Amino acid sequence: MTSELSESAASSAPSSPPRFNDLRILWHMVVTRGRGQTHQERLEHFYQGQAAGYDAFRRRLLHGRSEMIRALPFPENGVWVDLGAGTGENVEHAVEQLPKLKTVYLVDLCRPLLKVAEQRIADRQWNNVKTVHDDATAFTPTGGVADVVTFSYSLTMIPDWFAALENARRLLKPGGIIGVSDFYVSRKHPPEGRRRHGWGTRTFWPTWFATDDVFLHPDHLPALQRYFEPVVCVEGRGRVPYVPFLRAPYYYFIGRKKADAADVPS
Repeated sequence: MTSELSESAASSAPSSPPRFNDLRILWHMVVTRGRGQTHQERLEHFYQGQAAGYDAFRRRLLHGRSEMIRALPFPENGVWVDLGAGTGENVEHAVEQLPKLKTVYLVDLCRPLLKVAEQRIADRQWNNVKTVHDDATAFTPTGGVADVVTFSYSLTMIPDWFAALENARRLLKPGGIIGVSDFYVSRKHPPEGRRRHGWGTRTFWPTWFATDDVFLHPDHLPALQRYFEPVVCVEGRGRVPYVPFLRAPYYYFIGRKKADAADVPS
């Protein structure tokens, strides 16, 4: 099933005054930036000062995330691996499904965000949800396989994104489900049926996001469509907080692991 979505957003009051929280987040996004020699160091430097208010701001920026997660077919006694899980906010969008899942693994390299996730788990008393400090390209859950793997606005932040997709595909059981939501730009000449972005979109948005080490790539969505059987693919544009004239391109994709392909070609 394919369709287009204009915009979506959820709102929730942050613990600090909304305007103050937004200013703090914007300061870190525009001024602080991520510094360090490794990907983990850059992530932790970037997020350590904004982790507490991370969710309240990004609920208005990360479009399609809740729709993607709520559309996932979680199986009874299933294992869900969320790669680049951050603060664990994604579980909030599947809380009704949580009791039937065996284990949920929240995997991230950024300790400040995982600390928020750990507090969330304790507050909600989610006994089947675990945080894991690990690399999305290498993590393997107990038992070695997963029923569902997700990347919610994390694929664009993983330097070796292709290795992360390979790992997700390796972990999934035959017929397992992958769900991805993220910012993106199209190829100059996308496949038939896919949205085509003009030169301005394909130039502006990768430049805009790259300042914060978020790398939009025209091959993300084609790779997903090549290596997984598409179930849902939605392409749209969503509001950017405090910049009302801008609409950032995003997508969400749900696919099924093809049973006839053992490994992703290198």
